[in-house]
Amino acid sequence: MVHYYDTLISVATCLDQGQAADWSLIDCRFDLADKAWGAAAYREGHIPGAYYAHLEDDLSASPGADSGRHPLPDWQAFADRLSRWGIHRDTQVVVYDQGAGAFAARLWWLLRSVGHARVAVLDGGWAAWQSAGGPESHEVPNSHLQPVDLSPGGGWVTTEQVEKNLRSREFSLIDARSRGRFAGRMEPIDPVAGHIPGAKNCPFEQNLDANGRFHPPAVLRTAWLKGLQGTPPAAVVHMCGSGVTACHNLLAMEIAGLPGSRLYVGSWSEWIRADRPVATGQD
Repeated sequence: MVHYYDTLISVATCLDQGQAADWSLIDCRFDLADKAWGAAAYREGHIPGAYYAHLEDDLSASPGADSGRHPLPDWQAFADRLSRWGIHRDTQVVVYDQGAGAFAARLWWLLRSVGHARVAVLDGGWAAWQSAGGPESHEVPNSHLQPVDLSPGGGWVTTEQVEKNLRSREFSLIDARSRGRFAGRMEPIDPVAGHIPGAKNCPFEQNLDANGRFHPPAVLRTAWLKGLQGTPPAAVVHMCGSGVTACHNLLAMEIAGLPGSRLYVGSWSEWIRADRPVATGQD
């Protein structure tokens, strides 16, 4: 049985194997406050052979009047991007960002949602790569033209489903934003502060240790089981401001051996596009 990586990969492993012909590395560095920063940082230096994926140009569709800030990408456009990045059914994909993995996890989740299991987040990202003395490159790799067939399999819920869940309580909603944003004490991005009634708050940063690496699986499992309070993973839906950092919590649960939860893609920025209930304070 051929081994592949489907959650995390270490810098040491990537240094040892990451230049294999059937591997594809994708740089997902991004800054919500400076949307050109990631591409500029990539041009200044990146892991050799890595392509660049822009959160809004490559991993999202343009927002509409009723959508959140980062809707799901058009699937054909996404397939075309995967083709240019040399990703096919057997490709081991490694995704990374500046460190914490919040943006890389978005691409990890997108690939998983279309049935590509061979994708892992580089633990510690670009910061860990630099700390380890990994080589850097300024060259942009050639694009590929091999067609890619996608099979979007779901794994997400809509705003309509979340609205119905206010009454039915069929799933537990977990919000990955900071405690201040969740409680409505501050809101630096969206025009309304607060959270969806009934949601619980699990900031994604809690998945990381002091060095910006994911906690070991056993530590994550203990923490998430405590937070879930008996809710099975299949009855969990993750959200955040726009469906990006919530993917970090999805990844953490996978690492913890608790697979099966889903993503509310629209998240808070879509919820507040209409007159829907808003709560404040901690869960």
